[in-house]
Amino acid sequence: MDILRERIEVPVPDGTAMAGYLARPAGEIAPVGVIVAHELFGVNPDIRSIVDEIAAAGHLVIAPEFYHRDAEQGRYLARDDDGRRAGFALLHKLSRAGAIADVRAAMTTLTSRYAVREVALVGFSAGGHLAYLAAASLPISRTAVLYGGWLPTTDIPLSRPEPTLELTPGISGQVLCLYGGNDALIDADQLERISTALRSNEVQHELVVYPGVQHAFFWAGTPAFDRDARDDAMKRILALLA
Repeated sequence: MDILRERIEVPVPDGTAMAGYLARPAGEIAPVGVIVAHELFGVNPDIRSIVDEIAAAGHLVIAPEFYHRDAEQGRYLARDDDGRRAGFALLHKLSRAGAIADVRAAMTTLTSRYAVREVALVGFSAGGHLAYLAAASLPISRTAVLYGGWLPTTDIPLSRPEPTLELTPGISGQVLCLYGGNDALIDADQLERISTALRSNEVQHELVVYPGVQHAFFWAGTPAFDRDARDDAMKRILALLA
């Protein structure tokens, strides 16, 4: 399917403007619009590629630059030690209130400017945490959390004052959680705590663990990439959005 791409700006109520990468099908748009929450490195070519892939399935998709208060527009980071250090510095400036305001502003843009009926969220790693937080705080109908970390802890500002996992009762939509079984950042105890929170709060969900797969398995060309897990994850994401 042919897709159209553009850079847009989303006004946020705190007076800032949040840039975003948007893609949509050239023809009819599906009723579910999608926000993609980037991982540590910002809206890089990998994130833009998944925006394009979901748009090719018929959805209007935006990847907002959630670091917009502290990084220049269009900036993304390399997948190396320097990029990780810079990414963590930016992540530790992103407050819970700011992230929720950003997602709410992106939702308003999708529903008012483009007339989608529902908003879904797909998040990777730090963006997976942000997606879970948003699902617990806003009327998001479908959420895919790919190896979202720190959910049971207070290690990053997004997970304060209480761990984001404690906000699970606020989730009203469907949740799809996708994790690698050999994720060095998210161990079996954390996965069990996430599963317990979703089950005990009767959230409509699916939690998939890929045996032997590492953190950040989704991206081709990276050491953790796993083609089978990536293909299965993408199939599940598109089924959730459909």
